[in-house]
Amino acid sequence: MSVKNVAVLGGGSFGTVIANIIAHNGHKTLLWMRDAEQVVSLNERHENVNYLPGYKLHKDVVATDDLEAAVKDVDLIFVAVPSSSFREVVRQMKPLIHEKVILVSLTKGIEAKTFALMSQILTEETNNRHIAVLSGPNLAKEIAVSSPTGAVVASKDPAVITAVQDVLRSDSFHVYSNSDMLGVELGGSLKNIYAIIAGLAEALGMGHNTNAMLVTRSLTEMARFGVELGADPMTFLGLSGVGDLIVTCSSPLSRNFRVGKALGEGKDIDLVISEMDQVAEGVNTLKQVKNKADELGVKMPLVNGLYEILYNNQTVDHIISSLMLEEQGLDVEFAAART
Repeated sequence: MSVKNVAVLGGGSFGTVIANIIAHNGHKTLLWMRDAEQVVSLNERHENVNYLPGYKLHKDVVATDDLEAAVKDVDLIFVAVPSSSFREVVRQMKPLIHEKVILVSLTKGIEAKTFALMSQILTEETNNRHIAVLSGPNLAKEIAVSSPTGAVVASKDPAVITAVQDVLRSDSFHVYSNSDMLGVELGGSLKNIYAIIAGLAEALGMGHNTNAMLVTRSLTEMARFGVELGADPMTFLGLSGVGDLIVTCSSPLSRNFRVGKALGEGKDIDLVISEMDQVAEGVNTLKQVKNKADELGVKMPLVNGLYEILYNNQTVDHIISSLMLEEQGLDVEFAAART
């Protein structure tokens, strides 16, 4: 095995577990964090006490708050910062990296105002052609205890896919491949909206039948929207689509699910967000997707229903009624061609 030099930018829970997998695979791993005190704590205790307390990291995960030291002469860079600061970090990184470095987005979100996906920001800001995105049903706390899961890496370049698979694959973390970067990235971003809806339904005591309907119709909306933007509808049947959707719409470990549940319990949205220890991307993504869907004329009753709840003081019943009154009558809109 060829030992790689790898940087992970972002010391949240997901960035931390990805760095740990890479270090366990024998690669030199630097974890960039903004907070100097957290850097000292992680290097002394081999633990991210803020986001993953009790989870012991491999001794070769080395934290730093020096961005230049983190990214200089590395082979791969995984970017795991929130969408709101993604472009800023990439701009700071640009003059510090070489042209052959592989850039991988771990962030599931859409940039406010521009509707840019994270891979598009990487391309715009760096002109790098070696870009990939990683997505899937990946709750960090479950990865931390080696609960088996899978992810999908998407890139236009097969060599980039292979390189990412090589540094990440382990006995409990299997990495599949896909060439549809747009579809994979949209799946990871859009599902955050529907996790909020599922949390709302959970708080109001709605049953498993309701959850199953919400998840299934959410998948339809995701694919409908993705196809309009140029994605392959079949991508949404994979790990970055239905896989991620199922886990985030059913687990209290999902930040967006917890946001929805808190809203369903009557808490104010601003208060809920302020109390989160990490960013819940779904609230921002909702605004971007609602505006884009209106612009494109894409029917998204669940998105519209949640938007009315968060911004126009509607009750959760508005979501269910929006779904029940949906004009589109097809159950499966993108059936495989029959001969």
